[in-house]
Amino acid sequence: MSQCRLVLILGDQLTPALSSLQAADRQRDILVMAEVVEEATYVRHHKKKIAFLFSAMRHFAEHLRSDGWTVDYRTLDDTDNSGSLGGEIARAAKQHDAAAVTVTEPGEWRLRDAMEGWLDALGLPVDILPDTRFIASHDDFADWAEGRKQLRMEFFYREMRRKTGLLMEGDQPIGGKWNFDAENRKPAKSDVFMPQPAGFKPDQITKGVLKLVAERFGDHFGDLEPFWFGVTAAQAEEALETFIEQALPKFGDFQDAMLSDQRFLYHSILSLYINAGLLDPLAVCRRVETEYHAGRAPLNAVEGFIRQIIGWREFVRGIYWLKMPDYVGENFFNAKRALPDFYWTAETDMACLRAAITQTKEEAYAHHIQRLMVTGNFAMLAGVDPKEVHEWYLMVYADAYEWVELPNTLGMSQFADGGLLGSKPYAASGNYINKMSDYCHSCRYKVQQKTGEDACPFNPLYWHFLERNGDKLRGNPRLGQVYRTWDRMSDEKRADYLDSAERFLEKLI
Repeated sequence: MSQCRLVLILGDQLTPALSSLQAADRQRDILVMAEVVEEATYVRHHKKKIAFLFSAMRHFAEHLRSDGWTVDYRTLDDTDNSGSLGGEIARAAKQHDAAAVTVTEPGEWRLRDAMEGWLDALGLPVDILPDTRFIASHDDFADWAEGRKQLRMEFFYREMRRKTGLLMEGDQPIGGKWNFDAENRKPAKSDVFMPQPAGFKPDQITKGVLKLVAERFGDHFGDLEPFWFGVTAAQAEEALETFIEQALPKFGDFQDAMLSDQRFLYHSILSLYINAGLLDPLAVCRRVETEYHAGRAPLNAVEGFIRQIIGWREFVRGIYWLKMPDYVGENFFNAKRALPDFYWTAETDMACLRAAITQTKEEAYAHHIQRLMVTGNFAMLAGVDPKEVHEWYLMVYADAYEWVELPNTLGMSQFADGGLLGSKPYAASGNYINKMSDYCHSCRYKVQQKTGEDACPFNPLYWHFLERNGDKLRGNPRLGQVYRTWDRMSDEKRADYLDSAERFLEKLI
């Protein structure tokens, strides 16, 4: 009998159609899965995120065993757990007298880099297969990007629409437009009938994981319970169907809205399942597309949802692999301020930040506008070091993996790449937050007041950000009108804005 191969399955690769599984032999090969301290602590991940992944991994291992695979599964509290993926592969290789190692490419550059050193460490061939769960391969994206002066998601997205055929009539988009985002910016009003995402009662496996996480990672950020995430493919599918039936029709209209007493509005809360491999992204898009063709969901909702997955999600992954490892060090504005303490405690008088961070702490979730225009916008306006901002986002959200989180944070949210990913900084004063939310109604600051102790801090910080970075931003064609407005202000008014901002920043801890 020929020697076995080890097939390593990572915590975000919980997919039966994974390329490494497709290449493996049930009769000969051994699947290796491991909960290791190194992966839970390279940044101090939210307790709910660790629990979600460990439980989902344990459930997936049971599924694989029932499907005829031999699984070598190492729990975190196994006495001989080495604490690292490299150590676990070395242990398994020795224990099973393996001839080779196969793995689907990891989503994070640091792991790919480590795996490329395993050949020397193990003395065994290590075959890293492409991750075929994405529509665009690394080469596909590099070919699309080559020779372009600007890399813009909108044009890449059109290629993905053509490639998949989603919402297409021949070579043209259904409805005559590629993008219906202009219809998706409506503020919302609280409604007692607003849908809630599907929640699931922890089973015995999950209860065991919750106990383990409480004991081993109790000092990490975030609330562990109540824990309601699904941890199996069947539960993820149920969450998808709940979203489609109850929330999809209004998702488009209100996807940018924020409400104090509605944490989820019409959002899907599916990204954690998609990014961990429990849902197939293209299958999800095709399922959502059927709702449009059946007349149960409007085009702006369906197109907006599909764009987030085959457009934005694929685009940021392409940027990540095209620009790493140097991308993580980008700091276009040379921002050096430390991340304020309230990002960990939510103890701030700013109602919008308090709501977004409290929700993040309790749910390991906030939707994209809360991330971009509240926590992200504030950090950029205040001049926080973008690497600290990046590490915070990577820690605190259950759907965060570096390949998707880093470009969203460093590029889109902080503009730290100088415009590689986005055409202008997503900077906004309090007026935007007031328009799209009800946060300002309960805030001790006054959003209509522009300067002074009681002014919404976003108002003076907005102009302070633009003024201190004028040498880098005045040439941006999308900011020309903004700078003309600033230049028309009196010297006294400009000084008042800058003084108010500086007084606020001096008190920032």
